[in-house]
Amino acid sequence: VQLQASGGGLVQPGGSLRLSCTASGFSVNKYAFGWFRQAPGKEREGISCITSDGNEEYADSVKGRFTISRDNSMNSGYLQMNSLKPEDTAVYYCATDPSGIPCRLRAAYFTRWGPGTLVTVSS
Repeated sequence: VQLQASGGGLVQPGGSLRLSCTASGFSVNKYAFGWFRQAPGKEREGISCITSDGNEEYADSVKGRFTISRDNSMNSGYLQMNSLKPEDTAVYYCATDPSGIPCRLRAAYFTRWGPGTLVTVSS
């Protein structure tokens, strides 16, 4: 039973990346997906979540630039990140909340976590 995130890397300011999070060993259908990030020297920040029925929420810091989605047939969640800024540089984590509904964008509610993928926004 695990989550695995992928898609991180180095991108220039203004660029885009798409993160993927694939679950194995369990079905995500009834879970909410969440994306969190942690920059060096800062606390982990919840940036987006999507409920089991597809409702989305975003932190103000990413609203209008990031889009969360899910594909239950692929047992996966995704985070499309556009207009990236240097301050988006962080390790990004995906996680699942067994409640499914509503979005509860606080780390304490998420019981399974992926190991993180590094996103670096720099010229």
